[in-house]
Amino acid sequence: MSHDRYGSDVLTDDWRRPKKGRSVDTPAEKGMVVEDATTGFCGEIVKVDRDIGTVTLEDRRNRRKVFPLGPGFHLDGKPVTLRPPVRSGPAAPTRTASGSMAVQGAKARVARASRIYVEGRHDAELVEKVWGEDLRLEGVVVEYLGGVDDLGSHLKDFGPGPGRKVGVLVDHLVAGSKESRIADAVRRGPNGAHVLIVGHPYVDVWQAVKPQRLGLETWPAVPRTMEWKHGICTHLGWPHRTQADVAQAWKRILGTVRSYADLEPALLGRVEELIDFVTTD
Repeated sequence: MSHDRYGSDVLTDDWRRPKKGRSVDTPAEKGMVVEDATTGFCGEIVKVDRDIGTVTLEDRRNRRKVFPLGPGFHLDGKPVTLRPPVRSGPAAPTRTASGSMAVQGAKARVARASRIYVEGRHDAELVEKVWGEDLRLEGVVVEYLGGVDDLGSHLKDFGPGPGRKVGVLVDHLVAGSKESRIADAVRRGPNGAHVLIVGHPYVDVWQAVKPQRLGLETWPAVPRTMEWKHGICTHLGWPHRTQADVAQAWKRILGTVRSYADLEPALLGRVEELIDFVTTD
């Protein structure tokens, strides 16, 4: 049997390791109590500024000192290197833009046979922005209706019936208007029980956006001699000479809409009524 006269090789171990161990990377979190190894100042972390790389400690006498993030701290008697806290990802929304409970990870439902027709391209874009997530979850397809005059032919092609309902959102549906006469005719028709026509009282869906979103107290009155959208653009000082100008104006208005809270109740109630109608057997 051989005997090692010199024992184990001291160089095979971490012979330079400090007595208290090597510093460990640690996220600097508020409420953590650490000590600055150089000055001996000990306190609770009350602020972490990741932009300039500093941490603020407050001791038991409410004195505060600012130190650079990095090595040179003790936590529970052991050396640590304070790093900026890990950024957490944005919290998943709990509500959709329409105010409904958000269903995380849900896939769009296979489209139902029922449909919603929306008169006007801007109306359809607004419905998509606020209710789009809900409609995909419910499997409801929204189709653009160029004008209420085309409603009869659309319904004839679609063939409403049990399980094939149609909801229609119409602009300026007020008593005595052309729109109201067309709606009444559909209701009296053979498929009237399977079609729901609702509308908002506004001249244009632009008015369904609360004027405060544009810095206005109320939407301005536009003379009957002037096209309404052009009058609004004139009041706001926006270009409106071409269709592209008007489209850009709507884009600016739509951009101010974040959720149902930015819309007037007269539109909110009607859209919710349509969704309920086409999703209820």
